Amino acid sequence: MLREYLIYGLLLLATAGQVANAEQDKEDSFELFNIEGYRLLRYRSPTPQHSDYAKTLSTESLLALLDSKLPIALLDVQPLPWNRVFIQKEPRLHIPGSVWIPNVGRGELEQEWESYFRVHLQKVTKGDKHYPIVIYCRADCWMSWNALKRANAWGYSNLFWYRNGSDGWLENELKTVVAKPEPFKP
Repeated sequence: MLREYLIYGLLLLATAGQVANAEQDKEDSFELFNIEGYRLLRYRSPTPQHSDYAKTLSTESLLALLDSKLPIALLDVQPLPWNRVFIQKEPRLHIPGSVWIPNVGRGELEQEWESYFRVHLQKVTKGDKHYPIVIYCRADCWMSWNALKRANAWGYSNLFWYRNGSDGWLENELKTVVAKPEPFKP
């Protein structure tokens, strides 16, 4: 009988722990996004399979798009620490022809970073909001997802998401170049 009470007590404790964990997960999930739906924390974690704001590209479909010789802008939004200058500890390898505009995929952008993103979108599209843009970062990185959402909100309509990012490109042993971030002048 004592054994049965102990087992029952352990089951109650386990259930209470599961309920507490579920509540914590719910709270964590709520705090991961701001009211506009941009991811705020844990940028390097599993991303959705698709985006409502862009067509998702596999490595093969990106290669086909690049081989088509159609004009396309490649934007690398991999973050990079900033302290009056970009602080780069190791070389960033990315897809040839890409423009690296770090930090524009954060969930909340200060006005200077928003302007930086808008200026470079304008520049790479030559002012055409229907110009094809591929946005990427690394695999499982919400920075690219946020950047797509933001570009879409600003009226850019021909967006592509290379969800596998530079990680997927490197895994396929495709040619890379050493990236240099576009200058940021607050």
